[in-house]
Amino acid sequence: MIKKPTIGITMGDPAGIGSEIIVKAFHQGKLEEFCRPIVIGDAEAIEGMVKSLKLSLAVKSVQEIKDDLIYNNTINVIDLKNIGIGQIKFGFPSKTAGTAVVEYIKKAVELAMNKKIDAITTAPINKEVMNASGYPYRGHTELLAELTDTRDFGMMMVSGPLRIILVTTHLSIKDVPKYINKDRVYRTIMLANKAMRYFNIENPRIAVAALNPHAGEGRLFGSEEWDDIMPAVIKARGEGIDVTDPMPADTLFYKATFGHYDVIVAMYHDQGLIPLKMLAFGKAVNITIGLPIIRTSVDHGTAYDIAGKGVANPTSMIEAIKLAAEMTKYS
Repeated sequence: MIKKPTIGITMGDPAGIGSEIIVKAFHQGKLEEFCRPIVIGDAEAIEGMVKSLKLSLAVKSVQEIKDDLIYNNTINVIDLKNIGIGQIKFGFPSKTAGTAVVEYIKKAVELAMNKKIDAITTAPINKEVMNASGYPYRGHTELLAELTDTRDFGMMMVSGPLRIILVTTHLSIKDVPKYINKDRVYRTIMLANKAMRYFNIENPRIAVAALNPHAGEGRLFGSEEWDDIMPAVIKARGEGIDVTDPMPADTLFYKATFGHYDVIVAMYHDQGLIPLKMLAFGKAVNITIGLPIIRTSVDHGTAYDIAGKGVANPTSMIEAIKLAAEMTKYS
């Protein structure tokens, strides 16, 4: 009998929808059928959400992962006891929550690096709150990279036929061209190629999106395609990578939805994520590529406006846990 992978699920911002989508994932997603799910967070918060939603799930506080843990109708929580009664109010971010989310992530990475869990799936956090709490990171990705001592890493979003990896992520749009250079584009192409092993694709067809309209139209609308992107493409081809010239983004994503390419290298955040979320918002999965551990996440934020109201959709969380479990087969 094949042992099911153990997936550590971090609780995310306690003031957001993290606890709700996790509890609903346990209730609706039949997680125990394909993995051994372990929540990393605060048992009191998870138990409170179970009671609020009136679900027949047991919550068990544990300090370590053992082979005899029960998963059927049970949420096992590595209980860090960061959040006490009355400290957190749904919809209202706080420094206490910002500190807690970092502790959840650190514990998850520790467990993954020590092979106690096989992958991590993260609930959403608030970057501003994390920074206000004294942790100057742009988000999950940068914190995970530091904790795992990873230099080359990237953000990939996945849903159905679309797999999109970003050259730049959380930057002001006016700063994006400064960060589009041969080395950065080349590293992202190589990360895209490496990531496809998690999908059992040995020789992926990689499409590269242009930065400018019409791929610059022969330098009429910009020269980045010629000066920065194409040299990276040529270098990658020299290493046997199947990668396209920079292509106009307005048609590239359409072709990718019909399976013409295995993965797209997008130049900036909204270029890649607008088409993906247009097609699959609430169903897509965020993957951090390049880490020595597997990490997936949801495709949305903390949703403070609906936190604690019982209306959050757990689909992306369920899909993220499923994909993490699937990725372990090829790690």
